[in-house]
Amino acid sequence: MNEFWIYFKLGLTHVLDYNAYDHVLFLTVLVAAYTFAQWKNVIGLVTIFTLGHTVSLVLAAYDVVHANSVTVEFLIPVTILITALYNLFTAGKKNSSRLTILYIATLFFGIIHGLGFSSFFLSTTGSKGVEILRLLEFALGIEAAQLIVVLVVLILAFIVQTIFKFSKRDWILVVSSIVVGLVIPMLMANWIF
Repeated sequence: MNEFWIYFKLGLTHVLDYNAYDHVLFLTVLVAAYTFAQWKNVIGLVTIFTLGHTVSLVLAAYDVVHANSVTVEFLIPVTILITALYNLFTAGKKNSSRLTILYIATLFFGIIHGLGFSSFFLSTTGSKGVEILRLLEFALGIEAAQLIVVLVVLILAFIVQTIFKFSKRDWILVVSSIVVGLVIPMLMANWIF
């Protein structure tokens, strides 16, 4: 049981680490368009994201996939930017295919983020072919941290939209614009072209 908490905490603190704010930015912009009433959709998106990065983490840990860390570190802010821009262009519009598009993109983006996690995870375990149980414990810690981030975003959305009377559209536009502003320096710092 002690080993479970080691890897669970490793996943938890990796996401909630101040230096790993790219993950927080992605989650923030991913759920910016949702409220507590849509909690099933939110949990679905977060879980699909976890599934995506867990799959890539397993593939990297068992030496099936090799990712260039420079490319992955560039692609991570690209995923954040794409999600933020999607929000900016769809805010306030009714779109029945929005959730399907987000599920597919979130799974793919989770794979990219997972490749970023793989170098961190493998550096802490020190070997390839890590036990699957350790990977799942780490993934559970990541999922818990993501749910914490999402809860904070939903609480902020509730406060801003009910107490300060922001419209949902304005909330989405403001949050997505802030994230775009924060992600541009990340793109420039990891530019590969």
